[in-house]
Amino acid sequence: MLKVLGLTVLLSFSAAATAVSVADTHTEMAGCESCHAEGAPSSDMAFENEACITCHGSLKELEGEMHTQHDGIITCSDCHVVHEEASANDSCANCH
Repeated sequence: MLKVLGLTVLLSFSAAATAVSVADTHTEMAGCESCHAEGAPSSDMAFENEACITCHGSLKELEGEMHTQHDGIITCSDCHVVHEEASANDSCANCH
């Protein structure tokens, strides 16, 4: 499930759906400014991670143990590689 603007949306991913990057999906909705201040990445990703929380909620608010157990330890961009066609699970090996 995904929390979008206060609504909970159940998502179903197929192999074809996961072939698109997160950035591509968000750009289609509102352009680069949906995640980046003035359309350009910040040096520390703080603005981008706050943009994630604004739309989707904090890690402790998201469903699933993988989110809640990492609350306060990591940020969204630590796992979600948004400009590549990758699953968030691909990032687990970076720490575990």
